Amino acid sequence: MNDLTFLPAVSMAEKIRKKEISPVELVDAHLTKIEELNPTLNAFVQVDTDRARQAAQNAASAVLNPATLGPLHGVPISIKSSFSVEGLRCEAGTRLRAEFVARQDAVLVTRLKNAGAIILGVTNTPELLMAWETDNLLYGRTNSPWDLECTPGGSSGGEAAAIAAGMSAGGVGSDGGGSIRVPAHFSGICGLKPTPGRIPATGHFPVSAGPFASIGVVGPMARTVADLKLLFEVMQGPDVGDTNAAPVPVRWPNEDEARGLRVGYFEDDGRTPVTAETRTAVRDAAEALRSTGFQVEPFRPKGLEEARQLWWKYFVVAGGMLLRPMFDGRESDLSPILREFLEWSAAQPTHSGRSLLEAWIRRDAVRAQFFAQMQRYPILLCPAAAIPAFRHGERSWQIDGKTVDYLDAWSYTEFFNLLGNPAAVVPVGRSSEGLPIGVQIVGRPWEEEQVLSVAAALEKQCGAWRIPRLKDLRLGR
Repeated sequence: MNDLTFLPAVSMAEKIRKKEISPVELVDAHLTKIEELNPTLNAFVQVDTDRARQAAQNAASAVLNPATLGPLHGVPISIKSSFSVEGLRCEAGTRLRAEFVARQDAVLVTRLKNAGAIILGVTNTPELLMAWETDNLLYGRTNSPWDLECTPGGSSGGEAAAIAAGMSAGGVGSDGGGSIRVPAHFSGICGLKPTPGRIPATGHFPVSAGPFASIGVVGPMARTVADLKLLFEVMQGPDVGDTNAAPVPVRWPNEDEARGLRVGYFEDDGRTPVTAETRTAVRDAAEALRSTGFQVEPFRPKGLEEARQLWWKYFVVAGGMLLRPMFDGRESDLSPILREFLEWSAAQPTHSGRSLLEAWIRRDAVRAQFFAQMQRYPILLCPAAAIPAFRHGERSWQIDGKTVDYLDAWSYTEFFNLLGNPAAVVPVGRSSEGLPIGVQIVGRPWEEEQVLSVAAALEKQCGAWRIPRLKDLRLGR
């Protein structure tokens, strides 16, 4: 591969250690790619050119003492603009925080820097992260590198577009209802939603607290599973600022242990239909794992619909109650997407103390029932969404003669936010328009290593990652 920016992050780090490429050369290649493509994609909202180049110079000097090099030494990455990165904007796409600059690094940013990563800049989000597409009044719309008329997803859409287009080797997103996994699926890359607390959310805005601490997480995004594993290892570990933190050691299963995991797969949830290509991708993924020795069986867990309804009570109802007061007297600062979300929320009865307590208790009961089923199937395989990347502004789709509305299309990720399962997305197929289709791999809480091991086996069989159609992007078409 001639383009350095499309090397896997693990290969970049290895070539730097072997002095086959320089961190300066690598950072310059990424900055050039950003200069070429970002005006069209609008993935980055701030590029830290001077500090990235200085960090690259320092990294080049450090190569002379290889014993001191971290696992990401010299690798250029990006960070979603909802995380604190000292000296960079942390606005989360809202005018309420316009020009807000972080004074210190989030814990995971510190860990990435200590591992040698070089921060190129911060990426675009929808306002306050409340959408599965990326657009806001501060910076505008982010476009997919696969089709400029389509969204790369949200809320980590800037990250997904940057990584897919080779403007970043990998990065960090957050996920309260699919915001890592849907952009990964739309953009043809990999993403991991971990168990709450496995990677610290300290330094993220909005703050992960209350109901959102149970469903919202932060995690890595990259083009390959090997890169996800490397980023996960660097970022994971407890922090006192995260109320869900637990001292869980990293435990990678060997190949035989991984293949001993029984896999249950389902093509749809019985409520929201998926496109024919999505069904094919799930079947292909099941067969790919079966062909390598996994025991794979059709299995649709019970409790999915109640999990979806409870997620709605947490994310949409409670989320609206928290966000609406922030805009009292500043309604003109609301982006159309967030205004729409707040209208959906306002159409529901607000929570009383009793209703929130009931939702909390039901969540725990549904989780217990669900995890009992996962005793037999510790890995689940299913769609990441009902559709591939959609055109900007679309709000419903016709599938199998049924109308699938905007909020229903992402229920396949929402389940696992409510339940607290780790889940990864790996690209497997393509739509008839050539758009990527990812498949979701779900595990039991605190078993991210099993999820990523199965994801690596699937990736090895499918080999579905491809370079987007960048020629058209450079021409601005």
